[in-house]
Amino acid sequence: MDHSSSSSSSMSSSMTMAMVFTNSHDTALFSSQWTPSSSGTYAGTCIFLIVLAIIGRLLVAFKALMEQRWLSAHLRRRYIVVAGQSTEAGRIAADPDAKGATLITAQGVEENVRVVRRTTREPLPWRFSVDLPRALIYLVITGVSYLLMLAVMTMNIGYFCSVLAGAFLGELAVGRYIQGSEHDH
Repeated sequence: MDHSSSSSSSMSSSMTMAMVFTNSHDTALFSSQWTPSSSGTYAGTCIFLIVLAIIGRLLVAFKALMEQRWLSAHLRRRYIVVAGQSTEAGRIAADPDAKGATLITAQGVEENVRVVRRTTREPLPWRFSVDLPRALIYLVITGVSYLLMLAVMTMNIGYFCSVLAGAFLGELAVGRYIQGSEHDH
């Protein structure tokens, strides 16, 4: 009986997680291989976390800018043939915001068209050229966010403050580009 209680208590102590902040300079980050062994390597680890948090904010800002670009391209991607004056084309032809343009069709025929900027907010259609880069950018943002979360979960005050400092500096640098982003991490 004494043997089983000692093995269970040693097992539970090795599996417990720190629930208070520590200021230990030898806290492992991401793996046991990344354990600072001096104050200099601890400072380097903290600088890495600051840079990683800045990169996280830069990625969110980059995604927001790309979303604006993709939406703008989608709203301009409307061609209406004027030649036959269908009911839709007739309605659009009277639109003062429409601009005249020439469209060369797949058969090589040149047609006069009016390029109209769409103002309604319907969901964008699925496009490989937009949705694949969007998913890849979000994948990287998620990966960086989880790495930062793991650093904070070490309960090391230096790591925690480094992540906060990087988030602050990143927001200070590019926060204005992220306005209105629905995925504000």
